[in-house]
Amino acid sequence: MRIYDIIRKKRDKEVLTKEEIDFFVDRYSKGQIPDYQASALLMAIYLNKMNKQETAYLTEAMMNSGEVMDLSAINGVKVDKHSTGGVGDKTTIALAPLMAACGVPVAKMSGRGLGHTGGTLDKLEAIPGFSIEMSSKKFIDSVNDIKIAVCGQTASIAVADKKMYALRDVTATVDNISLIAASIMCKKLASGADAIVLDVKTGDGAFMKTLDDSFALAKEMVEIGTAMNRETIAIISDMDEPLGSAVGNSLEVIEAIEALKGRGPKDFMTLCETLGAYMLVSSKIASDYEDGVRRIKEALESGAALKKFKEFVSNQGGNPEVADDYSLLPEANHIVEIKSDKTGFIDKIEAEAVGVSAMVLGAGRETKEDKLDLSAGIILKKKVGDFVNEGDTLAVMHFNRENKFEDAKRRFKNAYIISEEKAEPKKLIYGVVTKDGISKF
Repeated sequence: MRIYDIIRKKRDKEVLTKEEIDFFVDRYSKGQIPDYQASALLMAIYLNKMNKQETAYLTEAMMNSGEVMDLSAINGVKVDKHSTGGVGDKTTIALAPLMAACGVPVAKMSGRGLGHTGGTLDKLEAIPGFSIEMSSKKFIDSVNDIKIAVCGQTASIAVADKKMYALRDVTATVDNISLIAASIMCKKLASGADAIVLDVKTGDGAFMKTLDDSFALAKEMVEIGTAMNRETIAIISDMDEPLGSAVGNSLEVIEAIEALKGRGPKDFMTLCETLGAYMLVSSKIASDYEDGVRRIKEALESGAALKKFKEFVSNQGGNPEVADDYSLLPEANHIVEIKSDKTGFIDKIEAEAVGVSAMVLGAGRETKEDKLDLSAGIILKKKVGDFVNEGDTLAVMHFNRENKFEDAKRRFKNAYIISEEKAEPKKLIYGVVTKDGISKF
């Protein structure tokens, strides 16, 4: 078998076999296929697409290119949650302890962020003493003992994906639904969960900008998960404006804790409730979606979710007192209000521009070598649909890098579109995709 023949076959719009896809992934992972030939094949896939079977074969090959976690020693149905990313997306920090409080074993491997703000691991490391390094034994024991552990993804998981994504990133082949779906799902499947709940973002601050593309990606991923015998559900949620009010690592931790106290922003609370209810159904703890919502509300109202958060933080070396004393988290030296230049209704907030503004302040990474400022970020005081007078506060910026403030402020103010008429409220949840089909709301 030759890589040349595989490239030519896909160039000519033919369907690749499992053996051909396995050959490519295996040899490329081992450095036996050069980047220029891998790039040619990826471009052929980008232009001519893959069918469902090819995508499933690609995902499986990428999954098997590295370590596949065995979580069978953990009791119960393990449900993983994955978000395709967005601005202000601190969902895991609230949802993981909430699910653990409801009895779901949460064995989560997360990553760091490249872009607007840090990833889940960066945000958790804003908590003094919190460690994301765990032995396999402690990881499994923690989930069996207290129902929750979150650690860093091992470098040996989905080795092919790391190489292929880096290549796609520099050859303009990222934006292909089969390649995106395979990249996400190979890591989720290799992480050992029994069921997967996906939060597929749509809109300005999301990877998929249109609703049609978001549903198409969700459908592809659900079909892959189903083919690999994992119950997989995808929720399509809005990312046309930032989620919640906080954008930035320690600020998002505070907002997640506030949610566990039942005081989080309405959109963030609704998303946690929706994803959580489907996770409870997938774990067989809840009989249906409504039962899942009821159990979530009970865990919040009783204080069980907040208690579980403290237990989780303490178990991983962190100071649980952060839940009651936010001053223990990193704090910025400068806190400045950003005022509105106009009077009117907030018609739109360009989520990506807000994210970039936070990144300029130090909350995110432009390159993987960048050092985060865990105290930096933005608290939104006005969201879409709100009325503002000229001079009202749109947001509060937290920062240490004084030389970056004016640039961040300019970018942020350009993200707000203010008009004379009130905008129609947008949906937060657009639909759900399961193995049985698509339900649009």
